Amino acid sequence: MIQTKNAQRGGNAAAAKKRPMNPMQRVKFRRRIRAAIQLFFFVLAPSVYTSCFSCIKAVATAIGAGEPFAYDSFFATLVVICLYTILFGRFFCGYACAFGGLGDAVYALSQFIQRKIKKKLPQIPEKAIRVMQKFKYVILIAIVVLCAAGVYDKLPGWSPWDVFSMLTALRGITAAYAIGAVLLVLILIGMAVKERFFCQFLCPMGAVFALLPVMGQYKRNRENCLPRCSACAKNCPVCVETDENSLRMGECISCGKCSDICPKRNIQYGKRVKDGNAPFPVILKALLLFALCLFLSAVRTF
Repeated sequence: MIQTKNAQRGGNAAAAKKRPMNPMQRVKFRRRIRAAIQLFFFVLAPSVYTSCFSCIKAVATAIGAGEPFAYDSFFATLVVICLYTILFGRFFCGYACAFGGLGDAVYALSQFIQRKIKKKLPQIPEKAIRVMQKFKYVILIAIVVLCAAGVYDKLPGWSPWDVFSMLTALRGITAAYAIGAVLLVLILIGMAVKERFFCQFLCPMGAVFALLPVMGQYKRNRENCLPRCSACAKNCPVCVETDENSLRMGECISCGKCSDICPKRNIQYGKRVKDGNAPFPVILKALLLFALCLFLSAVRTF
């Protein structure tokens, strides 16, 4: 009798171990994995974003001056990250960008405070978001034009990107960068109000990545969806409809929140992968990206 009860307990324990996680457990588990990867890259490779951005400015400046641009480490970093984005989507934006990771942390803190005080900040209407998302292309064009005209370098101290680079490099901010520091604070306020505020509305590199052709994207089959569900759309931080014929998929930052939250597991990555945000593929893509950062010498040495 005792052996039978022990066997039953052992069977129940084994069944509990094999029992799949419920949707909320899956969401929390994958959210922790993503946060860990973001922290890892923020600490060890915070300069990848600014390296890519510096290359864009250098190329535009060289073209404006009629000079050949240097094929340096900045250029190599931009090319590699763009190729990686074409192969794996905007995984860099969703998991490894220091600015994106900072934005997610600020927004999470804002949400925590709002829950504690039981007050919510006003939400930006979706139509306004879709219009505002185009502003980052205006910023990209403006920066390219200013660099080509030789004006950008004559405006020192106003760039929030330079201030952010100083902070991640553990350097002090001088009074000459007061304007840039103020702009960075305003961006942080925006990050607290709207998820991925900077990435959606202001990021010039986000504009570049959004224009790249991508081999793999998150897609859903509407025929298998639950009626009036829209869980994927409601949880998307950049307001992308995961439809195969969507013209706005360039905005997708490959965070996988749509795949995690879907109650019917109806969202696949590319044509074959049913769960493109499963922990093992995500970790493999992160390790590959980190190996590329090591190769490019874009990893911080303490």
